[in-house]
Amino acid sequence: MKSLNIMIVGVGGQGTLLTSRIIGKTALKAGYDVKISEVHGMAQRGGSVVTFVRFSDKVNEPVVHEGDADILIAFERLEALRYVNYLKKDGIIIVNDCRIDPMPVVIGAEQYPEDIIEKLKQNHQVHAIDGAEIANDLGNSKVLNSVVLGLSAKHIGFEKSEWEEVIKSTVPPKTIDINVLAFNKGYNN
Repeated sequence: MKSLNIMIVGVGGQGTLLTSRIIGKTALKAGYDVKISEVHGMAQRGGSVVTFVRFSDKVNEPVVHEGDADILIAFERLEALRYVNYLKKDGIIIVNDCRIDPMPVVIGAEQYPEDIIEKLKQNHQVHAIDGAEIANDLGNSKVLNSVVLGLSAKHIGFEKSEWEEVIKSTVPPKTIDINVLAFNKGYNN
């Protein structure tokens, strides 16, 4: 059995917590021991949200330590830059190519860094996707997380049908079709 340490980062309201639950349920269904830890921070005010998902034969603690993440899933590019130090040397970054200005940038105290994805690519394997554009093209901006999850699923493993089954049992019933469609758009990207 494989073992993965996944860190999911984003801004409050982007669906990071639902994404971590879907990943955890999929790994659990595949027979793994799974631990999930959520750090909400100022999520309701647009602040950073950090979630850890770990699965293996046996997982003793839920937290992924600095330098131990196999996969960093970032729902916003500055969040990817902020938490890249948690990634292993040979780890993978899945990043939603989106900019959400944090409060220091909004009030003019800081500048939003330029060329974040290009800088990350200098030292890491990076897979970028414009999840917001895909979600908007589908007519529902709230399925951004399912788009990013689709791209991530290819690197996490498990059968596509297993992911779809967990999505169907996890998202609200009236959103099943659009979430599965969004997942597939990300998966086939």
